[in-house]
Amino acid sequence: MTFLKRLAVHSLAALALAAGFACAATAAPQAEYPTKPVRIIAPFPAGSGPDANARELAAELTKILGQSFFVENRPGASNIIGTEAAARAPADGYSLYIGTTSSLSVVPHLYNKLPFNAERDFAPISLLGVLNTGLIAHPGVQASDARGLIAQFKARPDFASVATQGIGSYSHLSAVWFNNVAGVKANLIPYNSNSPYTDLLAGQIQLMFDGLPAAASNAQAGKLKLLAITGKERHPSFPNVPTFAEQGLPDYAPIAWQGVLAPAGTPSAVLEKLSAAMRKVCQSPELAKKWRDYGGELRCNTPAEFAAFINADRAMWGKVIREAGVKLD
Repeated sequence: MTFLKRLAVHSLAALALAAGFACAATAAPQAEYPTKPVRIIAPFPAGSGPDANARELAAELTKILGQSFFVENRPGASNIIGTEAAARAPADGYSLYIGTTSSLSVVPHLYNKLPFNAERDFAPISLLGVLNTGLIAHPGVQASDARGLIAQFKARPDFASVATQGIGSYSHLSAVWFNNVAGVKANLIPYNSNSPYTDLLAGQIQLMFDGLPAAASNAQAGKLKLLAITGKERHPSFPNVPTFAEQGLPDYAPIAWQGVLAPAGTPSAVLEKLSAAMRKVCQSPELAKKWRDYGGELRCNTPAEFAAFINADRAMWGKVIREAGVKLD
């Protein structure tokens, strides 16, 4: 073999070997993922109900994937601060995001300009769970269900007021939606800084729409009462509380949810590994019981199913917000 032929053969072999090393270097981080701690950006305050769910999730993922998962709280500005931080995070699988009804379904319809695009900037991984919404009343309210309450409002619109957690909040939009489908004009009182539950428990305000976790313990203790809850069927933790659908309001269906997403562009192998881990999370009987006890349901799904879920939920809230004419900028 001539010198030139030997040189060509050695060169081709070197190139093949280099290409092999390059492929191995590319594949290794995905195959070994995660090799370092993973942060979960949460757009809500530490110590809140959603934060507790996020920290329980982080603990489960740590056990399943053998690497530390931790929550980084970035609250403020209607979840916008944390959502922007997540959208701009590196798409390497080491920055995840807890999305919510508010951050990805509601906020995009309330503001004309946002520092992120809810549809394009995130890669869905899995739903974590859903929380039914309750029509919560002070025990002094005479009505025992939503149908009776609607009759009272139609007879005397000013007989009671509804607390909300500020204009554009989940509780406010749920109340606006109820007014529209029930054909009533309940007076809505926004609480922008203080929790309305203090006044609700004291009877200074009579009604509120909210996710069940915030009211579950007081309802079970008889300090508040539930007149109706969302859901296709009665919830196992509140079997005596009828659904809105049972009471003639089948189109009233607000639910709060939490789910896990990553910045758009995160490698598909990482997304699939996290999705598989989330399905294991939802097999935890202890976690399922916690969600069930306060009126929710632990529920995981595939990235495609979660994407379809968010799109449908965002469209539903968009219709409610447009009909209500609510804008925050």
